[in-house]
Amino acid sequence: MYIAIAGNIGSGKTTLTRMLTERYRAKAYLEEVDNPYIGDFYEDMNRWSFNLQIRFLGSRIRQTMDMLAAGRQEMIFQDRTIYEDAHIFADNLHEMGLMSSRDIETYMKIFDLVTELIPRPDLLVYLKASVPTLTAQIRKRGREYEQNIDEQYLGRLNAKYDHWIDTIYDGPLLVVDKDCEDFVSDPAVLDRICARIDALKAAK
Repeated sequence: MYIAIAGNIGSGKTTLTRMLTERYRAKAYLEEVDNPYIGDFYEDMNRWSFNLQIRFLGSRIRQTMDMLAAGRQEMIFQDRTIYEDAHIFADNLHEMGLMSSRDIETYMKIFDLVTELIPRPDLLVYLKASVPTLTAQIRKRGREYEQNIDEQYLGRLNAKYDHWIDTIYDGPLLVVDKDCEDFVSDPAVLDRICARIDALKAAK
């Protein structure tokens, strides 16, 4: 079973992925945090946006190949999906004028090819969070290269996420409102997420 955790920067994807992986003794595929372009990107988005996104896409393709090799019998949790890379981050950079039309077309051709070959998540858990919640979490975790992320940028990403969830994504979905549903401090929230996963497992 393939469970994907989606959400904006600072929404808690990695934390939830680790918690679920421990609870189910499952395999985790975490988002690459040592992307060699990420520091440069936050300093000069226009120059490094394509490099950053292609590196993330390559990492996600590698994860997907590993998941395919493991088969669908194993329980897998993935921190962020390949769909977010394209529909949220790359698309937003293009709209902001930080990725050229030529670059986004090249990127999407690779994305379209890969997504024809990979499985869809059995469940997508979307961690929805307001900008104040995101910025508080970003400050708390203290990654140096994230400390100057513009709040308007986070807001644009949130709008992209809402559009993707509401009008594009059509698979099984569970929305967790991180503004009022904190799975770290409130065990009931984690139990609710697990109940949905357990129901899917029982139906298979």
